[in-house]
Amino acid sequence: MANNSKLYKSQLATFDRNAKYTPLQAFEAVIKMPHVKFNETVEVAFKLGVDTKKSDQTVRGAVPLPKGTGKAVTVAVVADGNSAAAAKEAGAEHVGFDDLIEKIKGGWLEFDVLIATPEAMKQVRQLGRILGPRGLMPNPKTGTVTDDCGAAVREAKAGRVEFRADRGGCVHVPVGKVDFAAVDLNENFEVVFRALMRAKPAAAKGVYMLSCTVSSTMSPGIKVDVRELVRAMQ
Repeated sequence: MANNSKLYKSQLATFDRNAKYTPLQAFEAVIKMPHVKFNETVEVAFKLGVDTKKSDQTVRGAVPLPKGTGKAVTVAVVADGNSAAAAKEAGAEHVGFDDLIEKIKGGWLEFDVLIATPEAMKQVRQLGRILGPRGLMPNPKTGTVTDDCGAAVREAKAGRVEFRADRGGCVHVPVGKVDFAAVDLNENFEVVFRALMRAKPAAAKGVYMLSCTVSSTMSPGIKVDVRELVRAMQ
């Protein structure tokens, strides 16, 4: 068994590892823990009852967080004409078409979100090997392939997060920083939780929301009682 650090041990001493908390209680516990010097991200991990090896059981989407992510987001947009102008007006740092595509082909990836118009996707698809492994490929399901580039940029800047179930059916979503108020983290969480519930594939059988854990970048996970959350939504 790996030896845990003094910080980790001190964090474990602040809550009951075997208990299941409400989301608000979990966020309060994470905030109160001792932390490292940087402003850690607070993340929620979900385990879903889906088989992502089957194409009809994929879970993917995006949702804007009402309280933001606490992170400055750099946005690049592949568009021209009015769409490019709208993207610039909305605050996109990098806007272009052929020039931007060539720049990315050369290895430039100094952005957090890439947005493209449907027309531009004909060329952007050539970048699949570069963008795909990094989760940067624009996709209609996440709102990053759109003619309304202005709205997409504003959402990304305000704090939109994407979610996608991995091979094990797990979804990891950031909901803020440890310097957020617990009620703000909870508000962001509720939006993510509802989006995940709406994204349940019709082909998924049995229990969909299996478990949920809240943690910060350097902390242990705190279990959340998802059964009560699901009941509250029914």
